[in-house]
Amino acid sequence: MRSRIAWLVVATTTAVVISFVVPLCLLVRTLAHDRAMAGADQEARNVAILASNFEDAEQLRGLVEAADRRGTARVSLVLDDGTVLGAAPPGLADDPDVLRARGGESAVVKDDRGGMVVLPVVVTDGTWVVVSRVTPDQLNDGVARAWISFVLLGLALIGLALLVANWLGRRISRPLVELSGTAHRLRSGDLSARADVSGPPETQDLAGAMNALAERISELLAAERAGVADLSHRLRTPVTALRLDAEAVQDPALVQRLQDRIDTLQRDIDAIVHEARRPVREDMASSCDAALVVAARVAYWRPLAEDQGRRLTEDLGDPPLLVRMAASDLRDVVDILLDNVFAHTDEGVAFSVTLQPTGDRVRLEVADSGRGMDEGAGPGRRPGSTGLGLDIVRRAVAGSGGTVNVDSSPADGTHVQIVLPLLRSGA
Repeated sequence: MRSRIAWLVVATTTAVVISFVVPLCLLVRTLAHDRAMAGADQEARNVAILASNFEDAEQLRGLVEAADRRGTARVSLVLDDGTVLGAAPPGLADDPDVLRARGGESAVVKDDRGGMVVLPVVVTDGTWVVVSRVTPDQLNDGVARAWISFVLLGLALIGLALLVANWLGRRISRPLVELSGTAHRLRSGDLSARADVSGPPETQDLAGAMNALAERISELLAAERAGVADLSHRLRTPVTALRLDAEAVQDPALVQRLQDRIDTLQRDIDAIVHEARRPVREDMASSCDAALVVAARVAYWRPLAEDQGRRLTEDLGDPPLLVRMAASDLRDVVDILLDNVFAHTDEGVAFSVTLQPTGDRVRLEVADSGRGMDEGAGPGRRPGSTGLGLDIVRRAVAGSGGTVNVDSSPADGTHVQIVLPLLRSGA
């Protein structure tokens, strides 16, 4: 914005300066021409007045030479017999303007050879002609200096306008830049960020509206989380009562089946509670080192795998592998996938965790050699599962610009592959 304001002011100032400088330069040139021709005319008249009082040729020659030395214009006197006194170009006596002057007609001529003033002088024996000439350099004397001065003055005015425009643009754009910074902080999850209400009235109104929007977002998120958390806690009581009632059933097979279903329900409720208790900032765009996070979660689950006799194969990439996902979100995703392996496969079933970069993306795969998904219960569901865990994984991955692919069969087990955008180092 600041550069656009500066360029707009410079363009406007340039147009104004040109509209004044060009006519002024033309006026200066005209004045210089008029000044030179006026000097030549004055010299010609002086010589004409003096020449009318002299008859002797030598006196006339001295008069013309003195006039030449005194002024800037070159003065010549053409006698009635064609004799030319003073410095003169060849053929001056036959010049058409001089010939017309013999008939009593004065003339002022300007051409590419300079300027010339022709005056007739009527004497006893006929008509003499006084010719006063100025060169092109004398016509334009001082014009170049004046033009350079005007151009430099115009450039100085444009430069001054650029400085003023830059200063004004900075005053206008600085509050907007600060507003942009506040908006980026809000986007990154810092809901405590507030804009400084300063600058022009319009910017102050925008800053106030942004602050009010941030307050409203915080209120809505807090209310939503409080409602979900309250609902989740309310579900815990009937689940506990249901577990106690299941233990009173006499049929052992039915008791085991009920306990399995209740465990699944309890896990889903726990996932909802955990999701509801996540800080608000974790909903916003963030990043983490996937190699470090995944390695830490694999290390956390390894003792349980060893206790159940499961063979764990891991192939984790070297850090850093920066992905556009908060570390807490990626921890939850890995925990859900590994928890599904332990909860829905028999003890001793092997599984693997792979994390490798592929081009501009990173691929995370959790695979087991269990019985696979329960196709009859719906896509993405293991036996006895509601599929809530994978739904949470899909939502978290989609919010980070990634994809989730689930491949399952009774022969090969379940393979859950997550692909996330890979950020450049330092992005």
